[in-house]
Amino acid sequence: MLTKKQLDLLEFIHDRLQKDGVPPSFDEMKIALNLRSKSGIHRLITALEERGFIRRLAHRARAIEIIRLPEALGGGTAPVGFSPRVIQGGNQPSSPTATANIEPARATAVELPVMGRIAAGVPIEAISQVSHQVSVPSSMLSTAGQHYALEVRGDSMIDAGINNGDVVVIRETSVADNGDVVVALVEGQEATLKRFHRQGGSIALEAANPAYETRVYPEDRVKVQGRLVGLIRTY
Repeated sequence: MLTKKQLDLLEFIHDRLQKDGVPPSFDEMKIALNLRSKSGIHRLITALEERGFIRRLAHRARAIEIIRLPEALGGGTAPVGFSPRVIQGGNQPSSPTATANIEPARATAVELPVMGRIAAGVPIEAISQVSHQVSVPSSMLSTAGQHYALEVRGDSMIDAGINNGDVVVIRETSVADNGDVVVALVEGQEATLKRFHRQGGSIALEAANPAYETRVYPEDRVKVQGRLVGLIRTY
């Protein structure tokens, strides 16, 4: 799912490529989207690239290639159904993000709502509608609180073992300790999966990939919506 600004920018780039054969400049994008600075365009471009809609070509000015379009712009990017698979291992997982070590024949499964997609990268529009259900081993879940699942898009948490396409299991909570991987709602509109750190009156949302910078916000602009308790991966 794209935010309105992301969709507007993608449509503007697509229209210019169709008309002129070259993408617009950052200044033209800024004017078209009525933004005050080009830093906002940089963030939108990064978000579109991370989600696989565009590609920036290295060492070439204004070189942006559209890879695919969302359904809203005539493309075919409807999400496919998710079929969970429990991966067996030898020992207990070393961290909450490890794939569950459960034998399917003995596991008690719980159906959790998949609330949509969460960005492991630049924040995306917050999602609050159930897209489908996923079966999760009950041992992944704590006895306290409600749980839900999210599909991961992006690679900014890859060094924490969270890959693009994984399904993360989240326990609903509004509090977190430093170092927890959380679902954070930024400025009431956008959600992201990041490692949480409180720094005085600010909240740092830290990626687990050196290619992504840590983002710091005033604490009143970040709301924790849940903490990571498990992960499911399919092949």
